[in-house]
Amino acid sequence: MTMHSRETAACNSGVGGPHRHTPHHHGPCDCGGAAARAVSQKVEADLSRRALLVGAAAASVAPFLGLRPAAAQSALPRPSDRPLLLTNLRLFDGLGSAPRGDVSILVEGNRIVGLPGRDDRPDDAEIIDCGGRLAMPGLIDAHWHTMLCAITELTAMTADVGYIYLAAGREAERTLMRGFTTVRDAGGPSFALKRAIDQGIVSGPRIYPSGAMISQTSGHGDFRMRHEVPAGFGDISYGERVGVSAIADGRAQVLKRVREQLMLGASQIKLMAGGGVTSSYDPIDTVQYTLEELQAGVQAAGDWNTYVMVHVYTPPGIKRAIRAGVQSIEHGQLADEEAARMMADEGVWWSLQPFLADDDANIKSGPDARAKQEEVARGTVRAYEMAKAFNVKTAWGTDILFSPQNLPSQGRQLAKLTRFYDALDLLATATGRNGELLRLSGPRSPYDGKLGVIEPGAFADILVADGDPTASLDFLSDPDTNLRMIMKDGVIYKDTRP
Repeated sequence: MTMHSRETAACNSGVGGPHRHTPHHHGPCDCGGAAARAVSQKVEADLSRRALLVGAAAASVAPFLGLRPAAAQSALPRPSDRPLLLTNLRLFDGLGSAPRGDVSILVEGNRIVGLPGRDDRPDDAEIIDCGGRLAMPGLIDAHWHTMLCAITELTAMTADVGYIYLAAGREAERTLMRGFTTVRDAGGPSFALKRAIDQGIVSGPRIYPSGAMISQTSGHGDFRMRHEVPAGFGDISYGERVGVSAIADGRAQVLKRVREQLMLGASQIKLMAGGGVTSSYDPIDTVQYTLEELQAGVQAAGDWNTYVMVHVYTPPGIKRAIRAGVQSIEHGQLADEEAARMMADEGVWWSLQPFLADDDANIKSGPDARAKQEEVARGTVRAYEMAKAFNVKTAWGTDILFSPQNLPSQGRQLAKLTRFYDALDLLATATGRNGELLRLSGPRSPYDGKLGVIEPGAFADILVADGDPTASLDFLSDPDTNLRMIMKDGVIYKDTRP
């Protein structure tokens, strides 16, 4: 999994748009061990052979991913060689203001090029009548595990990597059909899938990849079994071999592992700075990585003009990470007031997830994990309250991990947070503000354009929905019914308008 996807940025940056997507239907996955291994070999082959990938490789995986060869293409996804004018709509621009009905949206290629008056009609444009519905930016999940969300933890530890890719590819399309046109991947070997999506081999959201989660020995990213300890010279665990995690101790190793992920195409770096819920061996109260080690990771990322995000829950870990120069605190549900004020004062992002004690939780089977989960759920309520009280820059994501049964709840996990936030403000968090967070990647961003907003120059990632965000966001809980049109990069992937 040494695929580097940055060369595709040039394809996505121009008005002419990216490579167009090959459609596929919704059928059961027929993948087996031998077939999955064959696909894995293709994925890890020389992806620079564009013609082979788009033709032979796409056809060879079609029975497993639900792809169809070009001769069997249906009407969607549908690019257009004409400008598109979305009219008769209520525009939510991603910035938090109430929807307005006095404008249309003009799209050329993969960009929004203007917001003409409601009655303006460019002569050459294809008219898309939105029927008075809400038009809004595509949603952004700021904490997503592209490769790990659609499988169980046991599957992740035992399955052929080819099977994992197939499951992730299938789920990528479903993620897009829930209205999520962009995700920030918080750890895992997503480089090859990202490239396949960007090149149109698979449908899915834009991916901002972190690559392997970098962890100290015994840290939250150390997935070894007890019988694998101690590690011998040159030993590397399964999780490290497939790119889920990278174990690094000391400044020199942290520098090396961070630089490796940057080499592979990481748009930001993920470090583990404290214990967690999912992991078996690191108590949630532990502080992980010394200040010097964290500073090494921040320095390596900063030298490449990008930033570090850290997994951490507790006040000591949060404060140490901020002192090291980290720009995004992931989770942090056990923060105290001092830690929250530090985030606000230093302009650090608080990337919170709705880890509440409800049906959307990543349910754990063991008593120790359940106890940690309950502690975090209690802290989540206070975390949202402090984030608001101290005006911390707050991002939203779901972190659905090893819980495929929870994937349909992705939109609902945003909608339910109206108990803490005004609905319009909350929708702005999952669009424009999350887009602002993504811009921290600077020149390491794989996509050269603004995301999460509807304004001239932004990418044409647009949803047309039956819903009123001035009242609630419940319409996002049922995307199959309420999302009438899904456009990503100027390409229409769903259209159920009458």
